[in-house]
Amino acid sequence: MKLRSHRISGVAIQVVAGPIVGASGAGVGVPHRVLDVLQPIAAAAIAAPSAPALPAGPLQRLPDVGAGADPYWRLVSAFLVGYPPHSSRAYFSDLKAWWAWCAAAGVHPLTARRHHVDVWVRHLSEQPQPATGRPASSASIARRLSCLSQFYDYGIKDAELLEHSPVANVRRPKVYDDSSTVGLTAEELDRLLTAAEAHGPRSAALVSLLVYNGLRIAEVLGCDVADFSHQRGHRVLRITRKGGKASTEPLAPIVLHALALYVSERTSGPIFLNADGTDRLSYSTSYALIRRLAKRADIAGAARISPHSLRHSFATELLANGVPLQRGARRGLFSHGLRDRPRRSGCCR
Repeated sequence: MKLRSHRISGVAIQVVAGPIVGASGAGVGVPHRVLDVLQPIAAAAIAAPSAPALPAGPLQRLPDVGAGADPYWRLVSAFLVGYPPHSSRAYFSDLKAWWAWCAAAGVHPLTARRHHVDVWVRHLSEQPQPATGRPASSASIARRLSCLSQFYDYGIKDAELLEHSPVANVRRPKVYDDSSTVGLTAEELDRLLTAAEAHGPRSAALVSLLVYNGLRIAEVLGCDVADFSHQRGHRVLRITRKGGKASTEPLAPIVLHALALYVSERTSGPIFLNADGTDRLSYSTSYALIRRLAKRADIAGAARISPHSLRHSFATELLANGVPLQRGARRGLFSHGLRDRPRRSGCCR
């Protein structure tokens, strides 16, 4: 087993990457893509009440994520294995937030009751959250409750470790169709593309792909160089959509040029790399990059711009130009002004 150091909520922890134990007690190999998500999973260093007494048999069948790991994290690791990487990351963030709140409240997550969840929901809706500095939206709270509900259902029905779910009868907040995502106009998108091209090949390729193809950031960051391939004489990008569905994306000339320039002579590894080129570009870095570029482009509300803002704007521009979303998203179309946008001098020439 390989010992790795990670951090959860600023606390250093040690994680052992080990096998998942199957029903027979034999180790079941964990795919590397899953291990990338499940570490850091053993958060024993975070202060929390002692774990409750649990059935020995089901507990032994859970993944071994390190000596002394709390049963909560062992159950979390088993729960996340069945999801694709981007879903696992999102669910892990929700489950980590629930653990941190429970630890602060002096209750173990596996002994929590409905009133604990109700208080947590009120905390989310009223208190500024660390990532945004403002209370969580109804959509974010509903998503976190959905994650918790599935997690506890897994612990009851699949892992056979728990007897009740504290989320079962919790009222879900109303989620309205109006999106809180900050959208950009075609002129603002053009300025953002200009700022990205001036910043460098990686920024140009990332922003071009998000703007012209309207992809999710998880779909873009999950792409490898091998996915930038040919089909019927054209360069395309193979992506894995939400839910694990494979898709082949056609590329507009400006996107193709930006990607080809950035990938250059590389033949393997992730398409988008971190600053020193040693690992895949992370979500947090890509979010910060988009906001820095938005600030350079003098876009109002730059601090609230996210990669999803570009997808949101992509859909809005399609509708404004009379293009059905399904057809437009499949073909990488965009508004007239951006679709005909000429290449600029510099990195994308």
